[in-house]
Amino acid sequence: MKHIILMTLLTTSALFAAEMNVALMKQGEDIFKQTCIGCHGSDGTGVEQGGFNVQPRNLSKTILSEEQIYYVAKKGAFYWGAVVTGMPAWEQVYDDASLRAVAHYVHYTFGKTSSDSVATYEYDSSSLSDKVLKRGKKIYGRTCAYCHGKQGHGQGVATYNPEQSIFPYDLTKIILTEKQIFLFAKYGGEHWGSQADDMPAWGVKYDDETLMGIAKYIQNKLKVKR
Repeated sequence: MKHIILMTLLTTSALFAAEMNVALMKQGEDIFKQTCIGCHGSDGTGVEQGGFNVQPRNLSKTILSEEQIYYVAKKGAFYWGAVVTGMPAWEQVYDDASLRAVAHYVHYTFGKTSSDSVATYEYDSSSLSDKVLKRGKKIYGRTCAYCHGKQGHGQGVATYNPEQSIFPYDLTKIILTEKQIFLFAKYGGEHWGSQADDMPAWGVKYDDETLMGIAKYIQNKLKVKR
C-alpha cells in the first residue's frame, strides 16, 4: 500500500513538473514574441538590423546555458563585456520569473542542440604543465591582446583602426566559463552564433592543449569573478 502511495505521489509530482514546464514555455514564448522577435527573428537565427555595429546573435547556435541566457537578458550584454551592443538589460522591464521563463523558452526552443554539444565536449585543463600555461600566457600577449588588449579590457591596438570596425569583448567581464572560452576560441564566434567577422576560429592554428592554456590564463588571470 505504501509503495502504491509513493508511486502515486511521484507520478503526480512528475505530471505537475511537466505542467509547470509547459506553463513556463508559454510564458517565455509570449515574452519572446513581444520583445525579442524583432531582433532575433521568429526562428531565433537573428534579423539583420540597420544601425547596429554588432548584429543580433543567432540563438540556435548559442554557446550559453539556460542560466547564462537568463543573466544576459537580465543585465544586458554590456554588463558581460560587450563594448557595443543592441542587447539591453531587461531587468527594469521584466521581473526575475519572466526573465527566467524567456531564458527557458530560448534554451529549449533554439539553443538546446548547441548547448548539448558544449556539455558533451570533454574538457580537463587540470593537468596542464607549467610549460603549456606559460605558452598560453605568451600567445595571449602575442595574438589575443592585439584585439582584447594586454589586460583583457577589449582595447587592443586593432580597435584603433577605424577601417577594421571590430568590437572585442572585455574579457574581464565575460560570462563564459573556462570551457566555453576554449570552445569559443577553438571554433570561432560565427560557429556560436555571432557574425562572420567576429572572433576567428583559432583551432586551425593552435592545438587543443595550447588553447586550453590560453583559456585558463583568461579565466584565472584576467576574468573578474562575479
